Order: sequence, then C-alpha cells, then structure tokens
Amino acid sequence: MPRTDRRATVDVEDLLVRVKNGAQPELGEVAREVAALAQQGRLGDDDDEDGLLVPALLARLAGTADAEARVLVMAALRRLAACAGGSTKERMASIEALSSIVRSLTRDVDERGEALALLLDLSDIPQVRQRIGRIKGSIVMLVTLRNAHESGTHDDAEKLLHILSANPQNVLLMAEAGYFRPLIHYLKEGSDMNKILMATAISKIFLSEQMKSSLGEDGAIEPLVEMFKSGNLEAKHSALGALRNLSSSLQNAELLVKSGITGSLLQLLCSVTSVLMTLREPASAILATMAQSDHILLQRDAAPQMLSLLNLSCPVIQLHLLRALNSICGHTNAKRARAKIRKNGGLQLLLPFLREKNVGIKIAALNLMFNLSKDASQELTEQIRETHLDILVKIIASPTPGNDEKAAAIAVLSNLPATDKNVTKFLTQANLLPLLISLLEANISTSSSPQKMWLLEGIAGVLTRFTVPWDKKLQSLAVGHGVVPCLVKLLSEGSVKAKSKSATSLAQLSQNSVALHKTKSPRWLCVPPSADSYCIVHNCQCTVRSTFCLVKAGAVKPLVQILEGEERGADGAVLEALATLVQDEIWENGSNVIAKASGVHALLRVAEAGELTSQDKALWILERIFRIEAQRERYGGIAQALLIDLAQKGDPVLKPMIGKILAHLELLQTQSSYF
Repeated sequence: MPRTDRRATVDVEDLLVRVKNGAQPELGEVAREVAALAQQGRLGDDDDEDGLLVPALLARLAGTADAEARVLVMAALRRLAACAGGSTKERMASIEALSSIVRSLTRDVDERGEALALLLDLSDIPQVRQRIGRIKGSIVMLVTLRNAHESGTHDDAEKLLHILSANPQNVLLMAEAGYFRPLIHYLKEGSDMNKILMATAISKIFLSEQMKSSLGEDGAIEPLVEMFKSGNLEAKHSALGALRNLSSSLQNAELLVKSGITGSLLQLLCSVTSVLMTLREPASAILATMAQSDHILLQRDAAPQMLSLLNLSCPVIQLHLLRALNSICGHTNAKRARAKIRKNGGLQLLLPFLREKNVGIKIAALNLMFNLSKDASQELTEQIRETHLDILVKIIASPTPGNDEKAAAIAVLSNLPATDKNVTKFLTQANLLPLLISLLEANISTSSSPQKMWLLEGIAGVLTRFTVPWDKKLQSLAVGHGVVPCLVKLLSEGSVKAKSKSATSLAQLSQNSVALHKTKSPRWLCVPPSADSYCIVHNCQCTVRSTFCLVKAGAVKPLVQILEGEERGADGAVLEALATLVQDEIWENGSNVIAKASGVHALLRVAEAGELTSQDKALWILERIFRIEAQRERYGGIAQALLIDLAQKGDPVLKPMIGKILAHLELLQTQSSYF
C-alpha cells in the first residue's frame, strides 16, 4: 500500500475559517486542534503559506471574553512558535500581538502562566525584548508576578525579567517598579555609561523608605561610592545624586559612614577647584543625612572640619553643615563630640548667626547652640551677652517669626543656668515672662506636632528660672501672670520633658507654701474666710496666688497620674513636687491628700520599676504615709509583698527606708539590721 502524506490531510483554510468565525466553545476546540497539529509537526510555515492563521488567533485572543478560550489560544500559539519557522514567531512579535499577551498577565493564574510561557518562548527574538518593555505596565506586571512567589509564575517571571534586563531601558523600568537586582548588576559590572545611567535613575526616581533600604541591602552603596571616588566629573555628579536620594534612609546612612566616604566628602567641600564646585552642595546634603546615624561619631574629626567650613560656604551649604552638626550633637552618646566642638570655638562661632537674615540658617544655628550647651550651660553664659539676649527676646516677641524660630530661641534660653541672676534680671525687665505664658496658652491645647511639643518643652524649661525657690518676689510675679494653671495643664498635655520641667516649677513654688502661709495668716478678719479657700494640707486659708498651694492649684491628681503612666522620665521631678506636701510640719495632712489621689499605688509602682533616685524618693514619701494607721490598714496588704521583694532583690541603699516602712507595718522589729 502506498504511504499517505499526513501533512496533506490538514485543511488550513478550514481551520482559519473556524478560528475567525467560531463561537466561544468552538474557538476553544479549534485552538486545541491547532495545538495538537503543531505538536505533531503538521502545521508549519509551508502549510500556512499566506501566514494568516497566527494573526487570526491573535485577533481572537484580543477580542474574546472567554478566559478558557484565551488560555487555549495562547497554548496553540506556543505550539506554533515552537514547531514553525522564524516567520511564524515574527508574526507574534508585533506590538499589538505582544500587548494582547501582556494583558493576560493580569488575569487568573492559568492564563497568566500561559502568557508568561509564551512571552518566554518569544523572547529569543531581539525585537520582542525591546517591545515588551515599551508596552505600558508590562514590566510592573512582571515584577509583581516575580514578587508574588506564586507557584508556576514566579520562576518564569524572574527568567523573563533577567532576559529583558539585557536592555538598560528595561532595567530602569524594573527599578521604578521596585526590582533593583539588574540595576545593581549594572552599577557593579556595566560600562561606565551604563553606570552613570543607573546612578542618574536612582537620583531621580521616587524611592519609598523600603526601596531605599532594599537598594542598600542589595549592595548599591559600595559601587556608587567607588564611582564618586574614582569616576570622571559626570560619574561623580550622578553618584552623588544617587547617594543623596539613598542616604535619607538611616540604614543607608550607616552604610555610607562605614564605606569611608566621609573624608572624601569633606575634602571635596574644602576644594577650591572650580570644576568641582557643583558637587559641593550634594556632598554637604549627604553629610547632613549621614550625620543622622550615630556611627558618624566614630569619625572624630568630621564635626570640627564641618565647623571650620561654616563661614567659608554659601548659604545652602551652610544650612546642610548646620543640620549635620545638629544631628551629631543631638546623639545620646555625643557628649565628647559636643565638647570637641565647643573647644574649637563652636558657641562663639554661632553667635553671629543670631543676626542671620536666612531664617532656616538662623533656626539651625539656634538649634546647634541649644544642642552644644546641653551639658555646658555655664559656658553658654560666659559667651552670651545682653545684646544676644535682646535678640533672642525680640525673636520670641516678634509677631512674624514662626513657632520654629521662637522655639529655637526659647530652647537656647532654657539652657542658661537659672542661678545666673543677671540673666534673670535682664529677661524679667525685657518682659519675657508674659510673652512665654501667652505663647504657652496659645499652643498648649492645639495639635501636638513635634515642633509644638519642642516649643512647650522650651517654655517649661525657661519657666523654672522664674519659679526658683530663693526668690519669692519673682515667684509671686510668675504666679501673678498666671503661670500655675499653665503648668498644671502641661502635666496632662505636654511631653515627658515638659511634664518634668512643669513639675520642677510646681515643686519650687510649693517649697515656699508653708512659709508663705505663716507670713500671710491674718490676725483678725472682718469677714469670715471662705470654706473653699481652706486647705486641708496647710490647715489654713490658701490660694494659688497667695501661698502657691499645689492642692488649690489642682496639681496633685495630675502629678500622681504621671507616676501611674509608662514613661519614667518625669518621675524625679514629680516626686520632688509631692514631697513638698509631706514636709515635717504638714506630713500627715499631705500624706492623706496623696493617698486620696491614688498616690500609694503610683508610689509603689515607682518603687518597683523606677530609677534608683526615684525609688529612694518614692519610699521616703511612702514611709511618711505608712506612719498613719488608716493608711497602713488600707494599703499595707498590697505593699508588703512588693517591699519584701524589693528589700531582698533591690539596691542595698534602699534597705534602711524599706526597713522603716516594714516596721510601720509591724513586719520588722525597729532594731532590725535593715536600719
């Protein structure tokens, strides 16, 4: 029997008609038939001489709403691409055809898997690799599929992205979508031109904090630093732009410090070579962000060098350098760095900036003055003159400066020692006190932004100068201006620093309450005193204005509430304030008032979890409270277990006071070795 030609039995015309005109179910069937024929090698370029079958399938792929039919059509196209010649694949490589396939990447898992497989099969055509990247959203979709870690699509998406990364433009699109591995590869191993292209892209695209961290973790910092150090001018410029964008991430700032770039940046700022001048501003900006990492403190000569450049720089660079120095001095472990800057004349160098017209620079200089004088208030006093004080008061009094400038000026004043009577005299005569109280009243109940919190902290700090216990006249002036209600409000609404400063002022005022009630007790009265003015602590007629009484100020409850909170930063000042209510002459009445305000629970909390000095003060107050039988009966049971545990496990310095309390509770002999 003669052999029959299997290929002759394929009726391409019939297939073509059915593909073009078939309804949805029939389209799926004919697509299966095409795929089977192609797999058998019976549908090649010779069979479809006019090349109409592939365009017909692509047209149906773009137009059908049936998901299953689309999957089958793409499967047929894959088989045709695999068995037919190059001309068949070329017909699938048009922008229109690729766009239809790419759209399927957004659909269900079977369809996007088939679309990915088809794109991979076509990706050996150079034009396809270029065109896929031009289709809007294609790279984003591929990156999304790669990041989804979905079985069946993740690996194919990663393979296709790798193939497409041969085109630098595609790499830039991948970076915009948050996939940086190809970009970093180009930074490390690409041509000089491509390195510049990638660095420029990093400098210009929007990067979320997560993206910046990802770039740093994946190794972008090191090649960029190398580009800056050894590249030509264009390479240096693009590298600095990229590093500037990346350095705002604290994690990347630490990597930059460790990379050893600090010295090179400072050297650039010192350079007078005209061709390098355009690089100085981004270099100073990078230093400012690098300084947010406390690793910068390991570069011990960095801060003095920045300081020396301040007066040699243009305003924009001055601002970056001041911000860098502020960050350095603001670190918790920067005491040595601050001392070194002061030794190099930092405070003296900053004073002329008080007259600076550029508000941003003036604020930065004031902030640096504040940071430098945190642990050197006496040195600040020695440098500052009445002319400088006058400028600071005028900034606070001016209706035009914003709160940032006022807050910075107030912060500097808060670091001046309260013991300097000349400063106090000048500020009092300059009417600073009513200005501060007015600012406090205007800002205390508004939204609590960080800037506003800092303003209130500064005001609370300066007010401690006007409530010093050795100057009753000054205290009376402050109370007359309405300082007490503001201080009490700060106990509830301020930051922990503001609460601490407010408690200090209230403690200083309350220290004199006993003495004032003695001097102001009338010998006779024409009108009987009001019952409302009678104070159960001082056992006399009290008012805030006449005796600075904490009870009449309504301060006891908010003070106790601070001790009940989670933050421990204000404990010491609060305990000092409460301690004024249990002085020797009034201890019993004061103890009862503190206990009534739930103070025993709060004091026990501090005794258990506070710092050592706060524990000691809390126990001192508790010892006085537990002298009273009624308080022993009410709170002795809850206190004894904690006190015994603290005696066994706490600091030995606390044992004598714990022993006294346990003796009051009849749990320990008075002659015990605890004393």
